[in-house]
Amino acid sequence: MNSTTAINSTAMPRDELTAAQVREMFELLAQHFDGVTQAQFAHDLAEKNRVILLTRDERLVGFSTLLASTTAFEDEIIHMIYSGDTIVAPEAWGTTTLSRAWISAVNGWRAELPEGRCFWLLLTSGFRTYRFLPVFWREFFPRFDRATPPEQQRLLNYLASEQFGLQFDSQRGLVRFQNPQRLRAGLNQIPAGRANDPHIAFFAARNPGHADGDELACLTELCPENLTAAGRRMTTPQTCAPHCDHR
Repeated sequence: MNSTTAINSTAMPRDELTAAQVREMFELLAQHFDGVTQAQFAHDLAEKNRVILLTRDERLVGFSTLLASTTAFEDEIIHMIYSGDTIVAPEAWGTTTLSRAWISAVNGWRAELPEGRCFWLLLTSGFRTYRFLPVFWREFFPRFDRATPPEQQRLLNYLASEQFGLQFDSQRGLVRFQNPQRLRAGLNQIPAGRANDPHIAFFAARNPGHADGDELACLTELCPENLTAAGRRMTTPQTCAPHCDHR
């Protein structure tokens, strides 16, 4: 395997996936998570309407499924992007391909939506995915250095309850699925050297059952003004080598 080969990304409607691509997605997810079944994967995938694929030499090395939807919240029309199954193989952790593809795809989808604010509802049982938030977004919740404002908390509770019903515990901000997917051993533990990161320490404290598949519900507004400097760089053409410097 040539690890220097560039990783490519493709964003597409979910219903354009081929049977072979769906099979590859399931196999990649099952390699990294316990508790994955074909029936559950197929059900979850059918509920999404967008997908991002990462490939290297025509092999799938990562993907993210997303649901783009619109709802009414406190007399306001709100657009939501919900991230479903997401996995990046360890060989692709050292690239920004998923970040660039995700932000680019969401920006394109937002441009197709009617006027209204757009939010990302993220569930995460992995610290790497949670760490994605402070790297690329200025404001997101929950976070270690600021209490969640009441309006943001109400919106987060509303979206998570609408999406997950009684599986969402609004007091703890966690979603506990009846059949959780758990990162396999070696991926589900926070390395000692990362535990001092305040964002990761906060994630571990707020989601102590993350290794058992508990998911922390997070919210951030998707707009150019909310991108960090690193996030803004993800919207410009990539000029660095494939290994520039993900669940």
